[in-house]
Amino acid sequence: MTKFITRNKELKNWVAKASRMCEPDEIVWIDGTLEQKERLEKEAVASGELIPLNQNKLPGCFLHRTNPNDVARTEHLTYICTKKKHAAGPNNNWMSPTAAYKKARAIFKGSMRGRIMYVIPFSMGPVGSPFSKIGVELTDSRYVVLNMMIMTRVGMSVLEHLDKEPEFTKCLHSLADLDINKRLILHFPQDNTIWSVGSGYGGNVLLGKKCMALRLASYIGRKEAWFAEHMLIMGIEEPNGHIKYIGAAFPSACGKTNLAMLLPPEGLKKKGYRIWTVGDDISWMRIDSDGALWAINPETGFFGVAPGTNSRTNPNMVETIKKNTIYTNVLLKPDGTVWWEDADGDVPQAGIDWQGNPWRPGMQDKDGKPVLAAHPNSRFTTPFSQCPSASFRIEHHHGVQISAIVFGGRRQHLAPLVYEAFNWQHGVFVGSTMASERTAAQFGKQGEVRRDSMAMLPFCGYNMAEYFRHWLNMGKKMHKPPKIFHVNWFRMDENNKFLWPGYRENLRVLEWILDRCNDKVDARQTPIGYIPKAFNDIDMTGLDLPRGNLEKLFAIDKKSWIGGLEGIKKFFREFKKDLPIELWQEYEDLKSRLNKQEK
Repeated sequence: MTKFITRNKELKNWVAKASRMCEPDEIVWIDGTLEQKERLEKEAVASGELIPLNQNKLPGCFLHRTNPNDVARTEHLTYICTKKKHAAGPNNNWMSPTAAYKKARAIFKGSMRGRIMYVIPFSMGPVGSPFSKIGVELTDSRYVVLNMMIMTRVGMSVLEHLDKEPEFTKCLHSLADLDINKRLILHFPQDNTIWSVGSGYGGNVLLGKKCMALRLASYIGRKEAWFAEHMLIMGIEEPNGHIKYIGAAFPSACGKTNLAMLLPPEGLKKKGYRIWTVGDDISWMRIDSDGALWAINPETGFFGVAPGTNSRTNPNMVETIKKNTIYTNVLLKPDGTVWWEDADGDVPQAGIDWQGNPWRPGMQDKDGKPVLAAHPNSRFTTPFSQCPSASFRIEHHHGVQISAIVFGGRRQHLAPLVYEAFNWQHGVFVGSTMASERTAAQFGKQGEVRRDSMAMLPFCGYNMAEYFRHWLNMGKKMHKPPKIFHVNWFRMDENNKFLWPGYRENLRVLEWILDRCNDKVDARQTPIGYIPKAFNDIDMTGLDLPRGNLEKLFAIDKKSWIGGLEGIKKFFREFKKDLPIELWQEYEDLKSRLNKQEK
């Protein structure tokens, strides 16, 4: 393969230094060409890293299986390594840089013997955009290389940019021996460096994703006055042809990807709405010269969860993954295609499960539990360009203007379907207190509230109290701050039945949000924020909800909200004196409004 000589002295020296530590047999530079990609795929198939799928039915698609002990992000082995523990905050695991480097070097030493070290120059965001950042990942995994070629902009254009702009994030990864006791995901914000060792799972090893695009980028963004957020970006083309863009943050299992590429419901189709997907996971946002907030999706692919993806929940994603996709930890069917729980079609009567074992429906393990065909966190990595709703603005260097920011959680009996924050500061409070309740399908006490501020609690690369302060400060710098909303698709009635159908029907709520941004409709003030003044402000054409559902969806039980204040106070106290006084002010204001007697 072609080897490139870069003029970037820091890059050359770093590659040489990492090579001396890891001791690979060979160093290969990734140029991003189709020819090189196809050669890597053939090598990965020959080594057993990839299994080719039925190329007639799934052209360009492959299956990969990870070690059974390596199937998800390892939060407890993920560290922020700053000189002072306080800088990492109570929201992160902390290790001193000195201790972290020493511990990791011992594992990296000689870890690539008998292997190739691949050098992946990549750009998060369009190459050369003022929004974008360059990284270089060194890895001994072809799976990582091929995924990075889907998820990021890789190759010669990045190297050429590095000749002019030498700064880059140093990303080092090795599979080592996949020993969970020697697994570490280390972030060194002050060194602009990420080290990951002992894992082959995408969330731990595609270092441009959560590691760089959120943890390190959030740290850099605070210094440079921009946002790195765990948000989808979607454009909603209105009947008049004008497109408004929103950013939306949800904790896991709340339908972020489905929302990013939804199709309009039958009842609203006659209005001519169209959804444009800009991104489903990460948003980088800057204040432009017009004083408004503009955003890009720094990625070029989707790293999606397979179980539950089907033509009802997300028809656009089903179309996207039909070619050039890498599937991880799903069932291999006899015909060379794949399947997972809640996929389209009949349940296959036989196959090879995600661990490589023969599988049939109804199989049970030694404890009598069902043997799953696909791992619950099984994944697909697929190019953004294949999505039918992919926005034409994805490569625009200045991104898209954000009109609204939407936060959401899974609250079964508390939050209404939608409400609007009174102002930016109140919106930051709403986002900071965002939460979901555990369901029966999740580990832990059912109904227990889990805080996940702005959906960033696992991904903020520094003290989250300072993160909240950064949000407050950014609001003061904007001439046209987006309106902030909270949604809850998961409210239930007294029989634990969902009051709202969700999925495509969520566009009805987004329409009200856009109407509020466009000053088309009035709203009613409540203690928690603004809600629709009249139920018919949400277009229900073609949707036959049971009588009384809308009343229940917008009911605000003051007693329950007052009861939830203690949980907010407990969460805020974790940040001690660092928590911005403005958030305590919002807490007291909410408490006061709730305690007032209704007139």
